[in-house]
Amino acid sequence: MCVAITGVVRSVEGSRAEVEIRGNRLQTEAGLVRVKPGDHVLVHAGYILQVVSESENEEMEKIWAELRELEQDYDGAH
Repeated sequence: MCVAITGVVRSVEGSRAEVEIRGNRLQTEAGLVRVKPGDHVLVHAGYILQVVSESENEEMEKIWAELRELEQDYDGAH
């Protein structure tokens, strides 16, 4: 299964962008989409796949939080 995660573009230089994901800054390839600092983006395997709206980003963050909670519940039960 492939998983993409959301982050925020912090800077852009040519086709490269620095994206912050949960406090970590990553150098990503931004050549597939046009991005600017402050954009919420979907990142997979070092590539920005698309720009997402703030509401889409919030919804994805809620889903990730639910998954983390389920994982903790599962780990605690076993």
